[in-house]
This record gives sequence, C-alpha cells and structure tokens, in this order.
Amino acid sequence: MSGFRNYNTAAKNTLKDDFEDWRDSDDYVDEQPPATSVAQRATQMANLIPTTPPRPAGKPAGTAYASYLQKYDQDRQDQPAAEPEGAIPRTVSVSQRVGSFSKPAGTSPAPPPGAVQLPLPAPAKPTKYVPPAQPQPAAPAPSSVSPIRSNPPVAAQTLPARPTINNNPFAQPSAASVAPPPPQPEQPPRPIANNPFLQNQKSPVPTQSDLSVPMMPASSRRTSGGGVAGPSSAAGVGIQSLAQRFPIFSASEISAFQQQFVTVDKDGHNAVHTSDLSSIAPKAGESVQNVVAKLNQLRLVSDAGSVSFESFLTAVSKLREEKGVSVGANKNKIVLHGHSENVTHTINEDEKQSFVEHINQVLGGDKDISYRFPIDMYAMQIFTECKDGLILAKLINDSVPNTIDERVLNIGKKLNTFQMTENNNVVVNSAKAIGCSVVNIGAQDIIEGREHLVLGLIWQIIKMGLQAKIDIKLHPELFRLLEPGETLEEFLKLGPEQILLRWFNYHLKKAGWHRTVKNFSGDVKDAENYTVLLAQLAPNVCTRAPLQTRDILQRAEQVLENADRLHCRKYLSAKTLTEGNSKLNFAFVANLFNNYPGLERLTEAEMAQLDDWLFNSEGSREARAFALWLNSLPVDPFVNNLFDDCQDGLILLQAIDYVRPGLVDWRKVNRAPVPSKFKKVENTNYVIVLGKSLGFTLVGIQGSDITDGQKTLTLGLVWQLMREHVIQTLQSLSKSGVSISDQDIIAWANATVRRGGKASSITQFKDPNLRSGVYLLDLLNGIKKGVVNYELVTSGVSDESAALNAKYAISIARKLGATIFVLPDDIVEVKPKMILTFVGTLMALDRSGTIAA
Repeated sequence: MSGFRNYNTAAKNTLKDDFEDWRDSDDYVDEQPPATSVAQRATQMANLIPTTPPRPAGKPAGTAYASYLQKYDQDRQDQPAAEPEGAIPRTVSVSQRVGSFSKPAGTSPAPPPGAVQLPLPAPAKPTKYVPPAQPQPAAPAPSSVSPIRSNPPVAAQTLPARPTINNNPFAQPSAASVAPPPPQPEQPPRPIANNPFLQNQKSPVPTQSDLSVPMMPASSRRTSGGGVAGPSSAAGVGIQSLAQRFPIFSASEISAFQQQFVTVDKDGHNAVHTSDLSSIAPKAGESVQNVVAKLNQLRLVSDAGSVSFESFLTAVSKLREEKGVSVGANKNKIVLHGHSENVTHTINEDEKQSFVEHINQVLGGDKDISYRFPIDMYAMQIFTECKDGLILAKLINDSVPNTIDERVLNIGKKLNTFQMTENNNVVVNSAKAIGCSVVNIGAQDIIEGREHLVLGLIWQIIKMGLQAKIDIKLHPELFRLLEPGETLEEFLKLGPEQILLRWFNYHLKKAGWHRTVKNFSGDVKDAENYTVLLAQLAPNVCTRAPLQTRDILQRAEQVLENADRLHCRKYLSAKTLTEGNSKLNFAFVANLFNNYPGLERLTEAEMAQLDDWLFNSEGSREARAFALWLNSLPVDPFVNNLFDDCQDGLILLQAIDYVRPGLVDWRKVNRAPVPSKFKKVENTNYVIVLGKSLGFTLVGIQGSDITDGQKTLTLGLVWQLMREHVIQTLQSLSKSGVSISDQDIIAWANATVRRGGKASSITQFKDPNLRSGVYLLDLLNGIKKGVVNYELVTSGVSDESAALNAKYAISIARKLGATIFVLPDDIVEVKPKMILTFVGTLMALDRSGTIAA
C-alpha cells in the first residue's frame, strides 16, 4: 500500500480491508483471466498507479487485481458521476471507495516504451485528504451492483470531490466532460470466459447455434435426475464455436468431453484441478499423464493447478496432431473412450442425429416430459436426458404399446439416484421383454450415460417398433410375397429384414425394373432402386424423374423429396443414403412399408388358408417367451425363431452350460457352423443326454426331434431348462442349499403375502384366484411394503380389469429388478408354466437382498 502515500492511514486501511474481505469471500475465484485482459490491465496500472495493492501469496501477478478491477469497472458504469464530499461511507461498495483515490497528475513515473499514454489533467482540488469539520450522514450511493461483501453499518461519511481524469479506465467520466460517442451498431453479447462476476448475473438468451447447453425451453434447461444438463454459462463459448476453433474434434465429441468436464466442475467455474483430469482425459482417449504434461508444456495450468475447458481441448488437440490425426478425419464417427484410454467405443454421428430426431417427433408432446423437447440433435444432450429412464420408458411404449404400465414410473423434474435406478430397471427388463439384446447393459450404465450402450439400446427399441408391424397378423397381404412352392410357415421363418427385401423386390419386379436389392447398403446407395420403388407405390405423386439426374447426391435429395410427398421422409438424409448406412436405410424402408405396403387384398380362399395357419400356431406366445429367456442369457447367435435356431443344438448347449456351469464337455460338441444334419443330430443327442442327467422328463424325445424342429418336444425341453434355471437360482440363495420344489415356492409366496398384511393365498400355479392379478400384487406388496398403490388396483372380475392388474404387476416386478417374460394374457389365462417363472423370479429377487425395505 506504499503507493498510496498521499492518502491518510484510515483511507488506505479501508481499501486494503475491503480488498482482502472480497478476496476471502465466495465471490473471489482464483483463476487465470484472459491474457489480453491481463496485458491491458498491466499497461494501464503501469501508467496510473506506482504500486498495486498487495496480492495473495502464491497467486499469478495481476490475476486477483485484474479480477478486482473488472468488478470495479462494472460498479463504476452504474455509479453517478459526482459524489458528496466527506469521509469514506462504510456502506458503499468497495469499488466506489477505490474510485475515490484517484492518483494526482504528475507523480507517475515515465511509462515504458510502447506503453499506452493516458494523459492526466491537473486535479480540481488538492488530493490530500482533509477531514470535514462536521461529518454529515450520507445515504449509500445508488448502484445496480450490490457490494461484494456487506459490512456492519457505521456513521456515514462523504468524500472530497474527485478530479476528472480523461481516458482512465478505472474512473467513469461524467457525461458533461466527455462528448457522446458516435452511435455504434448493436453487437450481440459475447460471453467472457473466466469471469467470476458474470456467473451470478443474468445472461442473455443464447441462440441455437451458440449454446453450451442445447436449446430447450428456459424453464427446462436441466438434467434428468437433478444433475447439470450441460456446462454453465460461465463456460463462455458454445459447442459450435469450440468446434470451429478446434476442427480436429466434432461438435458431438466436444459436447461429450464438456459433459464429463461439468460433472467434475461442480462449482461451475469452467476450471478443474489437474488431479481431476483422471476422469476426463480417458474420455478423449489420452492418458492423464500425457494431458497434464502437455498442459504444463503449453503453460496452460495456473499456479493453483487449475485448467479451463478450452485449455484442456488445446492440450488434447495438440496430442492428437502429434499422433498424426488429421483435421476433419472421421467427422462422421464419434470415438469415445471408456474408463481407460485404451478402451474405445465408436458411435455414428448420423445415426445419433436420426434417432434423436425420431425421439423428438414421437415424444415431443408427451404430458410428462414434453418440457425437455426438442433435444439438440447435434450435441450429446440425449445421453444426459436419458439418465432418469423416462425417455427410454416412453420410447419403449411408443415402439411396443402397453409394454410398461407408466403408473409405476417415478415422474418428476428432479429424481434422486434411487428413483432413477427404479425407472431404469423398468427400462432394461422391459427392453428384454420386447426382444432387445441387453445382456451387457444395466441401470447404472444408463445413469452414467455410457453413450455407445445407450445409443445401441435406443436403436434396438426403435427397430423393434419398426419391425413390429411387419407381421402377417397386421398385414395379411404379406401372403402375396410367397414364392412359387413356398409354404406360409417357411415364409414366416424369414426375419424382418429378409421380408422387407422380399417386399422391395416384389415392387421392383412389378415395375418392370431390371435390378434387385439384396441389402440395405450398397444396393440402394445410388438411389435408383428407391426412385422406382416410390414411383411404383404412388405413381400419381412420385415419378422416375430422378433417374435422369447424373449427380448421385442430387438424385438422393430428389428421392427424399418424393418420400416427403408421401410423408415418409424420415431417418435418411441424402448423405446417409449415398453412404449406404444399413441401419438408417432399413428404418427408412420399414417406415415406408408401414405406411404404404402397396399389396393387394387377399381373396376369401387365401384368407381361409391364412386363418388355418394362425389357428395352428397358437403355441407361438409360449415359444416367444422361451426365446426371450434364451436371449437374456449370454448365448450366441440371437434367437429369432426358437424352433429353427435350436436345430443344431448349440444354443441349448450354451444355455445348459450357463444354468449348470461346467456340465457341458465342449470337446464333444460340433462347433458352428455345423456342416451337416448328421453333426447337428450329434449335438442335439448330447443335449438330451445332459437333460436326463439334470432330471428332465424326456420320454420319447430324441435329438433328431429337436433338429427337425418338432415344436411340442422342443417347447417341453426348453421349458424344463428354464424352470431349472429358476430353481438353481433359488437354491443358490438358500442357506441350506437344498433343492426347491414347486410347493416350496407356493409356501414362500403365501407367507410373503401375509407379511404384507394381506390374506389372499393360492394352492397351485393353476389356481383360478390368480386370474384377477390381485394375488400377484399382494405378493409384490409383501416383498416391498408400499410399492403397490392399491388405489390403482381393480377387482379383476372382468377380463379388462384383470388385464390392467396383470400389466401393473408385471411393471412393478420389473421396477424392482426382476426380469419377467410373462405377458398379461398369460396371467389372465392362468398359464401355470409362466406364472411359476413369475413367482419363482420374485422369490429369487426377494432372497437376493437387493431390495431396500
């Protein structure tokens, strides 16, 4: 404080005390300000102040003082030009007191060469402080900015008139002494990085192209489950702007890094300590040691060890350039890294954008979550929004209606971790129930926002919804696609993709087109086949004019314009069409089929043939449940058709090895691909041998029956294997380790119902009391008191009310963490096999100890 030698001790102490008070307050942030700001302030201080106020020990030169002056500038802009004379009032802001001590002209040392010259006129009064004879109380000077730290009120004093200083950035000149500047065009507000004073001010509403957090309604820019939806406004620069500054990254990559950065930067200061980079650097594919070393080399770390987000991007971009990664390489792919920099996961940017657009369209008007939309397609916001499970649960119900009873979901703008886990249990177990392969994804993965897992789950859910309508029960006219000599049963063994290709080629052939389509990638990327297909489906709206266009990208755009006339422009862009993206092309064709199948209605004779087949395929619901159960195990390949996919015995052997580890001697197994029927029968005979060793009832069943696809015998074998899985799980959880019988499960169920204060009971798994669904709800209430809202439970007398109860019970079981493949119809119709698996799974869940009381 020796530089303020013209001021009395009280004045100097007041300034010093307030500076130190502010420095120790929550408003002070120890961060390195922008370099241009520091240089400018240093030059100005060299010309005006011989000695700057004392800085905190260990802080970079000019850091605290520059931030202090930023606050002062803001105060001065809103402060009146003149102040009453008198002593220093203790109730005014610090910056007002700082402005009172303007240094007299002529005492500043000569500025260094090249310094900015700031002329100082002679003061209007002597600058030596003279206390007034009779201090008069004065009200605080009006200011739009509150004092940095309030002090106890004391007797107010006034200051002597302050001399006018032109071109002084630390003192706001009066309006009378300075001519008004010429009008300037209005500039949009520019965020300032590392400015702690802007963090508590109301920021202007950002534009869609320059958001750190993707644009949503103002009331809804938040995170599912109460976290932070994206970097705070203090981050300063939007994702798109950062992508332009760091072209080696895509916007989605920067968004992913930023989300991880924000989870560590809990104070919202846009800076983290280098020790916290251990959870951020691997996300960018770099070791924390390399990132910190590069930051230090580039001098991007403050003395306190803090690093801004932009500095982090600078270091990682330099490391990538040193590895030879070219700018703009693989902008279509987003490479994300796991907990280790050596583990990488790649997601497709085009697919992410398409799936987010789909979600915006189908869920944007949902009564519970509409406030979250639209979700930014170009950022990574979707993974944050999915954390609480609500969007995924709603998406499942959009794809396969009535899968989830939404009454069991935890709804709200801010859910805790336990509530999010319950919702995601419903999501994961419901996804399994509709046929999604979710072996390696759990509730915690969704909460943590594992991008590749969440995006893969989203695609499977969307795909299930698209192909659910490729069903002969919904479109009997699919009968038209049978080839000469082919039976309906053989045709329906085809998967959805094969049926769509058959449908595509059917219309190309009717149009007299010379080409055929064998895949959804290379065969459609030139857009010619799409041109002919659309013209065939809607000749009055679409033409073959795009065939005359030589530029493929332009032709693709014309095809999509034709699709738009049919209201079917979805999933594809001209870019993804010509690149041959198989997922998006499949989605485009499936959506086209669902809206414009273009197949002739069946005759009465054809409908009668179809009805006979549907009547004889009554066991398909049970087969579906068994196939879903097999898919919940780590078996490969995925089971689409139970009877066909089990013919070589490999799926069944994998399931046996999972249920009874070590029982299968894989040296005796013919591995895939099994070359002949004889080798397949060898495998299925081995399945029968192992089944008998497990005590299965397999009288009259031979391996050849499984290989030949005998439905009744295959269902009997798979059911016993599924039951053994439940029994083994229960036995492993029992203290004695003794075998569990059906009666043991029933006894446990009745005791658990009584534990919940209910009196219902059953004697067997085909007890008619099970039909209403009330008993199963009482059982769930016994497992966890209060989990059932009995205001939602009906009497279950009618089929409709019983189905509502059954649906409610299934969704509650999934919410608790049970993997359930039972359908409401199985409960209403009292299917004993399916009800046994339902109750047995609940018993295993109860004994596992994973359910909180």
